[in-house]
Amino acid sequence: MTSPAAPRTRPTPELQALAAAGPRRIAVLGATGSIGTQALDVVRAARALDGGGPFEVVALAAGAGRLELLAEQAVETRAQVVATSGTGVDADRLARLIAERAGAAGAGSWRPEILHGPGAAAAAAAHPGTDLVLNGITGSIGLAPTLAALRAGHRLALANKESLVAGGALVREAAAATGDPDAIVPVDSEHSALAQALRGGTAAEVDRLVLTASGGPFRGRTRAELEAVTPEEALRHPTWDMGPMVTTNSATMVNKALEVLEAHLLFDVPLERIDVVVHPQSVVHSMVQFVDGSTLAQASPPDMRLPIALGLAWPHRVPGAARPCDWTRAATWTFEPLDATAFPAVELIKAAGERGGTFPAVFNAANEEAVHAFHARRIGFPGIVDTVRAVLEDHDEDGPLTLEAVLAAEERARRLARALLSR
Repeated sequence: MTSPAAPRTRPTPELQALAAAGPRRIAVLGATGSIGTQALDVVRAARALDGGGPFEVVALAAGAGRLELLAEQAVETRAQVVATSGTGVDADRLARLIAERAGAAGAGSWRPEILHGPGAAAAAAAHPGTDLVLNGITGSIGLAPTLAALRAGHRLALANKESLVAGGALVREAAAATGDPDAIVPVDSEHSALAQALRGGTAAEVDRLVLTASGGPFRGRTRAELEAVTPEEALRHPTWDMGPMVTTNSATMVNKALEVLEAHLLFDVPLERIDVVVHPQSVVHSMVQFVDGSTLAQASPPDMRLPIALGLAWPHRVPGAARPCDWTRAATWTFEPLDATAFPAVELIKAAGERGGTFPAVFNAANEEAVHAFHARRIGFPGIVDTVRAVLEDHDEDGPLTLEAVLAAEERARRLARALLSR
């Protein structure tokens, strides 16, 4: 399906009111990654709207791998806080890069507060001058910033599904304590689609949630055929441009498994009433089936700027955030059942989710270790989920769920996964 000319870019009255009341102050975590850079694209484009831009970036956080880009983002946004997970040496280099670019950009005396170290992103998430935190960090290291944002009373636009999966009840408890019914706004395209479709009925009217999956690069292959898959092939996603971990997770369907559990936690629908269907065109992003037999689907060409913009402005829409479907062109959409034998991750995480506690955190931690081993060519492709299954079978729940318990369970899972993978 092709896209027509760009949609209208005049702001809605609601968005104008938001901008008139003062821009929504946001912190972007994972600023130099795929979600973060596209979020800043949305902020940049929104400035061109009539009535002024509805967003102001007050904090940025990223790893130490792309400090030059982080410095450029800081100077462009005039962020008050810039955080890196790197060392003091990295922080010093970041300060120099910002000073150089600020001088060239005529930024005057503006200089941000610079944070560094493992807790820097969480500190940025809790910054008191923030209204909303976009968590675009990859992996379960996003859990501490997720909790920090919610415990500071900020709304959370969540693209870091692993933090909700690993933190589970902890994150839900922190969200409930804010008193904001929209404390967590999903940014994953599937969950954004569900949130939009769920507006079409009451919670009691919902029968099932249906998440769509592109099928990744190995759709249609049997388990035996997956044995010969290479890391390079696993990174050739047919639809989305993502980082290595998320792209590999999409190839194994682990990403979809995490999304199933995320949907359960976000929308309080039992796991047995959440389905996955393969939709290679990636135009229908998810669907809600209601008790009367009707199904509402959210459709748009694959472009993460749409759910990002909705996450930043929720419950309002940002005009021109992405191009719509072109309904004047012929198109065919197909839907296929998921092959649970070749791709068992979804059923595996449903079992982990039913057990609750730290089992989902163990699933995620073991998977991250196995993905690294696959890219190091130490295991085959099916060995990723096989390793996760073996670690889950060895796991025992012990004590109440706390952040410390989650971190300890993750560390045990990583040690066991590394031991299994070394064999």
